[in-house]
Amino acid sequence: MTPERPAFPHAGGTTAAEMRAFDWSRTRIGPPDTWPAALRTAVDLILDSPESMYLAWGPELHFFFNDAYRPVLGPRLPVALGTTLPELWPDAWPAVRPFALDALAGRASRHVDMPVVMARRGEPERTWWTFSYSPLRDRDGAVRGLLCITNETTDHVLATRAQREREAELRLVTDALPVLIAFVDRDLTYRYANRAYQDWFGLCPEGMIGRSVRDIVDAPSFELRRGAFERALAGVPARLELDWPHPDGRRRVADLRYLPRLTDDGLVDGLYICAVDVTDRKDAEALLRDANDRLERAVAERTRDLARSEARFRATFDASPEMLLVLRCRPDGRFEYVDANAATLRLYGLERAAVVGRRPAEIVDAAMAEAIEQRSRDCLRTGETQRYEALRDYGSGARLAISVAVAPIGPDADGDPLVLFCARDVTEHRAAEEALRQSQKMEAVGQLTGGVAHDFNNLLTVIRSSVDLLKRPNLPEERRRRYVEAIADTAGRAARLTGQLLAFARRQPLQPEVFDAVESVSALREMLRTLTGSRIRIDLGAPDHPCFVSADPSQFDTALVNLAVNARDAMDGQGTLAIAVGVRGEVPALRGHPAVPGEVVTVSLSDTGSGIAPSDLDRIFEPFFTTKGVGQGTGLGLSQVFGFAKQSGGDIGVESAPGRGTTFTLFLPRVGAAGRRAADAQPGAGPVEGHGTRVLVVEDNAEVGAFAVGTLTELGYRPVLVADAAAGLDALERDPDGFDAVFSDVVMPGMDGVSFARLVAARHPGLPVLLTSGYSHVLAQEGTSGFELLRKPYSVEALSRALWTAARRRR
Repeated sequence: MTPERPAFPHAGGTTAAEMRAFDWSRTRIGPPDTWPAALRTAVDLILDSPESMYLAWGPELHFFFNDAYRPVLGPRLPVALGTTLPELWPDAWPAVRPFALDALAGRASRHVDMPVVMARRGEPERTWWTFSYSPLRDRDGAVRGLLCITNETTDHVLATRAQREREAELRLVTDALPVLIAFVDRDLTYRYANRAYQDWFGLCPEGMIGRSVRDIVDAPSFELRRGAFERALAGVPARLELDWPHPDGRRRVADLRYLPRLTDDGLVDGLYICAVDVTDRKDAEALLRDANDRLERAVAERTRDLARSEARFRATFDASPEMLLVLRCRPDGRFEYVDANAATLRLYGLERAAVVGRRPAEIVDAAMAEAIEQRSRDCLRTGETQRYEALRDYGSGARLAISVAVAPIGPDADGDPLVLFCARDVTEHRAAEEALRQSQKMEAVGQLTGGVAHDFNNLLTVIRSSVDLLKRPNLPEERRRRYVEAIADTAGRAARLTGQLLAFARRQPLQPEVFDAVESVSALREMLRTLTGSRIRIDLGAPDHPCFVSADPSQFDTALVNLAVNARDAMDGQGTLAIAVGVRGEVPALRGHPAVPGEVVTVSLSDTGSGIAPSDLDRIFEPFFTTKGVGQGTGLGLSQVFGFAKQSGGDIGVESAPGRGTTFTLFLPRVGAAGRRAADAQPGAGPVEGHGTRVLVVEDNAEVGAFAVGTLTELGYRPVLVADAAAGLDALERDPDGFDAVFSDVVMPGMDGVSFARLVAARHPGLPVLLTSGYSHVLAQEGTSGFELLRKPYSVEALSRALWTAARRRR
């Protein structure tokens, strides 16, 4: 049997059911059986449509809508049936009325991202919509109403605006960099160029954007770059160095990198061009190569002269600007000087007669003599020329950096082996290298400063916006609480960012404790499982005995979390993360540094992810260096791990290969179990009442001091504020029993807080001292000397709990 068709309206869905149950006789349009056939057909049409639609009928524009339109109505939904368009949307009606009248006049229209102010949630808000109005006709063709197909595009419009703001901010940052940065599409047409790039060519943005690379550089220069362009457009990063004269005529050398940009489906839609002026570095390298070449040529030339004739050898020997020294190995294995040229004698401040026939130890100090003899033995044993550099103090009082070549030159007339030392003063070259390194350090400082400014500006934007919104009158309590929470959350993120920077710089005032690394890693495992997601398996391998280390447990946990997050991202959320705790006898040789003996605890995290490119391995611990996309990471995670490991007396190593995963290993010195302390009993959550506890507050910053005093007073403490350590000592001398605890800043004019705390401990035994600081070179270099430290910025809860703990210990 054919199922019985429902009464009008015939469509299914919530709105159709409500229309069938609605008493239309109470409305001005009357019961549905009196409606025109065209209206009934149009109502069934919109109710069956999955698109968001409504129609308005008749001179009064009676309002009908479908299920897809229901979310748009919000709180108006209960009164929407049986009303008219102007009555239902009085706030939006003035904006759409001209288009409705056009439709009623028989003219259809479409509008994209049109702003409409409406009060959907009790107060006016600005929204954007894409909609079309079409006339509705009866069977005779007369326009009787209108049909609107509408979609809200508010989120899209706001996202587009935010994207434009981010692009403007990125342009501001890239314009401040001394690096030439540009983007070209697949046709090699410029779509972006930063200020340095425009200045190099002497063009304004209008003179560059939209033009082809072929129009900007000449034909020979383009041919030099053609191969790199082709590789990059094929998806392979390319790099080359070439002469790139500056428009002002100066000779310059540029390090050019071409980086393909991939779309979401993996296609290359263009490439980034990054150019760095490396002229100074190339000049320095050329000077070094020339120096080495001249040194090698000098050694070969002097050696040939010795073989030809003694007279010619003597003339050349003494005329050489390099320091030349000949040693003989006697049958008993002892070395003695055979000859020295004039340059050598001048440097030692000796005559030839005082050198010939003497042993090295009779001319120079024991360490230099031992080095000379050992190099001579190695040269004679291998029969090959050896080269080395050293810093030496000579008899003339000069301390020079010398580059030395040691070569065997055959036996003398008695058959004893001879060795030639040819030394060249490279002090000036090394000074030039040091200047170059300093320049590179300054460039790194600039990158660090830019990264910090970028991240803090983002955080300050949230705080400033929230403060501005809090100033609005009649703000609902829920929104006020949301803005306050945003400020608190952003302040916490700023504090964490500061902590990461101080950890990288090894200036974070750590609070080391002796704890079991096995226990800490095991306790952290479940949190890491939540952090990495269910598709990543975490395997833990640890010994059945404790492995004690002395470090800041909070920074230790943070380091492991940062490594786990990197592993999760490298595996794209799916794979295996293996964590292993162990012990070994030394820190291995890392990044060019020799191995460090001593028992260490190792914590290794190995992933099955994409691995790290060899070219990036030397840079992964640099601040703000990241291979993640924009907005996916600050680039400070590994910097924090590196700084924490170094400041804790350890190190971190990495092993990786593209496509084979990565293993990070944290090395921390192993200690005994002595020094572990039981945790103090803590009160419940929230600020702790003072109950009359007397506190001496030592703070040189008037605003921070007033805040601390006001906070403690509200919590029932009895605070007394002084401006520096001297005033604090005077207050304690005047009333030795007048305080239950001391709360002191570290960085103050005159005496610092740590020195002040030592004096308080010496003069008033048993009186607890709580220190506070955000950063201090005293804390970074000497630690807290055993005193409790409350890090700035601190919260009301943290301050009251720390003072409660200090006072409780005294009691």
